[in-house]
Amino acid sequence: MKVYTKTGDTGTTALFGGTRVPKHHIRIESYGTVDELNSHIGLIRDQDINPLYKNVLMEIQDRLFTVGAILATPPEKEMLKNGQPRLNINRISEEDITFLESEIDRMDAALPPMTHFVLPGGHTTVSYCHIARCVCRRAERLAVHLHELEPTDEQVITYLNRLSDYLFVLARKLSFDLQADEVKWIPRK
Repeated sequence: MKVYTKTGDTGTTALFGGTRVPKHHIRIESYGTVDELNSHIGLIRDQDINPLYKNVLMEIQDRLFTVGAILATPPEKEMLKNGQPRLNINRISEEDITFLESEIDRMDAALPPMTHFVLPGGHTTVSYCHIARCVCRRAERLAVHLHELEPTDEQVITYLNRLSDYLFVLARKLSFDLQADEVKWIPRK
């Protein structure tokens, strides 16, 4: 199988199920941003961090492939003609969301209380987390927009929302672990 198919040379691409849409379609923007997020998470995972975080990030990357597959499937193509679901994969579940919440709670319990907004930075790895968090928020906004236009699995939106929270707390925990300065934002008066 060749990497290049030339089918997108005119500015369109195929969704799962074969429907062709412009490459700027909101559905493409949605799952393309999830792919971008997954790449940023891979960059965090490649840093010299606790193996526990790396394992959690691997789980998240797996789930993001599922999110991408869901977003790449238009509602009218979700079921095959034989009545079976097109995507023969585990969907995003309440357990996936609970997993993120448990990880957030575990890390947060080891951190000092947050009293101010935190400026991104302090260490390269921490900055990567903040970039991933911002990309995650963009993916969430796009998924919400898509959902307003065409029904989308609401668990996807919940998962992305919780994932951005996880990435924020991971950034704080890595600042703590790496003994990096966590710079509080104190508004000018």
